[in-house]
Amino acid sequence: MVDNPERVFPDMRTDGAATAVVDEGGAVAGWTPAAERLTGYSAEEVMGRPAGALLFTAEHLLKALAAQECRTRGGWSGRAALRHRDGHRIDMCLRVSPLSGADGKTSWLVSVSGTPGVPPGAASGLESMLAGAPIGVIVRDLDLRCTWVNDVLEQQDGIPREERLGRRLTESLPGVAEAEAAEGIMWRVLHTGSPVIDFEFWAWLPVDRHRRRAFSVSFFRLEDADGQPLGVCAMWVDVTRRERARERLAILNDAGTRIGTTLDVMRTGQELADLAVPLLADFAAVDLTVSVPLGEEPPVRPGPTGGRVPVVCRAGVASVRPGAPEALWERGAEVFVPPASPFARVLSSGKSRLEPVMDISPGSWLGQDPARAEKIHESGMHSCMYVPIHARGRILGVAVFARTEDPVPFEEDDLLLAEELVNRAALSLDNANRYTRERATAFALQRNLLPQRLAGGTAVDVASHYMPADSRHGAGGDWFDVIPLSGARVALVVGDVVGHGINAAATMGRLRTAVHTLADMDLPPDELLAHLDDLAIRLIGEDVDDNGTATAFLGATCLYVVYDPVTRRCAMARAGHPPPAIIGPHGQVSFADLPAGTPLGLGLVPFEAVELELPEASTLALYTDGLVETRDQDIDTGMHRLGAVLAQPGLPLEDLCSTVVDSLPSPAPYDDVTLLLARTRALSPSQTVSWELPTDPAVVSTARSLTLRQLTQWGLQDLATTTELIVSELVTNAIRHATGPIGLRLIRHQLLTCEVHDTSNSVPRLRHARTTDEDGRGLFLVAQMSHRRGTRYTADGKTVWAEQELTPQPA
Repeated sequence: MVDNPERVFPDMRTDGAATAVVDEGGAVAGWTPAAERLTGYSAEEVMGRPAGALLFTAEHLLKALAAQECRTRGGWSGRAALRHRDGHRIDMCLRVSPLSGADGKTSWLVSVSGTPGVPPGAASGLESMLAGAPIGVIVRDLDLRCTWVNDVLEQQDGIPREERLGRRLTESLPGVAEAEAAEGIMWRVLHTGSPVIDFEFWAWLPVDRHRRRAFSVSFFRLEDADGQPLGVCAMWVDVTRRERARERLAILNDAGTRIGTTLDVMRTGQELADLAVPLLADFAAVDLTVSVPLGEEPPVRPGPTGGRVPVVCRAGVASVRPGAPEALWERGAEVFVPPASPFARVLSSGKSRLEPVMDISPGSWLGQDPARAEKIHESGMHSCMYVPIHARGRILGVAVFARTEDPVPFEEDDLLLAEELVNRAALSLDNANRYTRERATAFALQRNLLPQRLAGGTAVDVASHYMPADSRHGAGGDWFDVIPLSGARVALVVGDVVGHGINAAATMGRLRTAVHTLADMDLPPDELLAHLDDLAIRLIGEDVDDNGTATAFLGATCLYVVYDPVTRRCAMARAGHPPPAIIGPHGQVSFADLPAGTPLGLGLVPFEAVELELPEASTLALYTDGLVETRDQDIDTGMHRLGAVLAQPGLPLEDLCSTVVDSLPSPAPYDDVTLLLARTRALSPSQTVSWELPTDPAVVSTARSLTLRQLTQWGLQDLATTTELIVSELVTNAIRHATGPIGLRLIRHQLLTCEVHDTSNSVPRLRHARTTDEDGRGLFLVAQMSHRRGTRYTADGKTVWAEQELTPQPA
């Protein structure tokens, strides 16, 4: 017999609990200090005495000790009335558990599991109620040591009753920070009497250190009839499922804000990987079929065909470890997919695959991929999920999630979360893929619609630069052109269609084609813009949907400039477009004082043209607002910056273009940037000659003679015959159909131009004469012998012209 049970049973802790050991004969074999404090009996007084002597009624206890049922069920618990040394009654709950001693004999551990001071009837009812409660209930004394606990709590946390009775929470869960916090709350509840409801914490329990559990605990103080504290009662609810559901919902909510922030496929893939780590996995990789980053339509089932698996590209990779050492391939690299791997099966089947425990045995697919197997072994990767990325019935790729640091294998719930997460990301990936495809199409369309080569002829030297908007906005509707006109003149055009994408590029192509057609009619700038405005109004009317909203064409601006190298005169008009910059031969910069006009498609006010004379070697700078206007800078500031950069006389045009573009505040503008530079030339007086002729039929032979003499001076005798015929026909038509003097002009530049001017506004019409007609073949012959022909109107009449290609002269 010993006074301390721990000396006989060293694995048993009884500190703080009123506990006794009863041998097979029913005599007290062990007695703790807590039992002495509870009953008033010292160890010397009770050791060896029958245990029944300490009870008011020993019948039930003695029967329980002798019952086989107690042995088979592992113990007994129930109400008992203890006899205090001074004779008063103490109603308590007792717990009896069998013990096996070193000698093989069975003894009994009797511990108090009730709360002293509670009236017997009330205590019995309270125990009955709490024992059957569907939540964990535990009662602690004034020292916060466990005196009673129901079976539910033991089922929740797996801590046996014997390891809890007489102990504080920090002793039952040693080293758990949350237990220390909960114990601090219990001390506060004990001292203040104010209950604490729904205190939540996560803990790794001793019964299963691989899984964290979440608990919600409510504490309230137990008091006697006089309001004096007796202890603290805590009610425990296992809320692990609820908290995990809340975590999953939080992850999905994060997916809505963190995935798909851009329309970039690779960026979206990285966002998916970043979100999954560490919320769902320790390592994540997002592999897309190579068609997706290129903006191409992904295959329906990109599985193995002919033993080969389509190449996939790594779009995202993330890890809890710096540098993602688990990954064999970096972001942007092509990933090898073994045909027998889960990757290939997921790609071909479109169904997710869960591997709670990865198989790296020699007979597995990893056994055939030593590099992967070694990497998995080194990183400690033990559980994996493979989830296909679906969109519109097609497979975009596979997302892989793995655990290395977290020892808990993936479960079905984790797979459901991963699938939901990937499905949300798939929508953003599909949108990004479709945007990439549309953007690539828009860029291709725009590149094909813009001029591939610019030539200013003998009128101007030209250089251009086009920079599309950043990846977010895509290709816009900017265009530029250099169009050769009759009489060695040239037209310079810059326009800007509102919006971005395919619609803007297509509308730009329609307007550019229209400008070419109108330029061939040799219309003045203001008239050309008026016709272009009418076309824009028609386009808007055609593109209006059922709700009255323009779906494609929303407006455009345009600047049209015509320069004549013979007179050095420059005529220009604009439709809501920034004015051109004019750089003098010595570097002085000014912006043309030109009426702004309204954007195309409004039809509000007529356009006005301005004509000015430019010194030779002047430079015209035509541009779109993307060059001078940004989110943080208004157009006036941008134009001032542009003027300062352009003030560099003598700098080659290509270098000047690059300098202007390099001066942009941002290397990725939010709008298209277009710049067209044209440095003027002037034809020398020796390259042009003109005569004024009377309206007399006899003057036709004079015109031929003058033409022949001039061609001889220019060394163009090989063109004499055809030119004499062209001059003869044009002058004859002017004499026959016009009044007033007739002007004849020859211009030698890259072509030979013959112009006949008269005061009539009638349009000469090309006819195909019949064999019986005596006339009507003149313009037809002119068209056959010339490279190009046409008519342009002037303020005092019209000019009919024809151009011939110069025959190369021997050196």
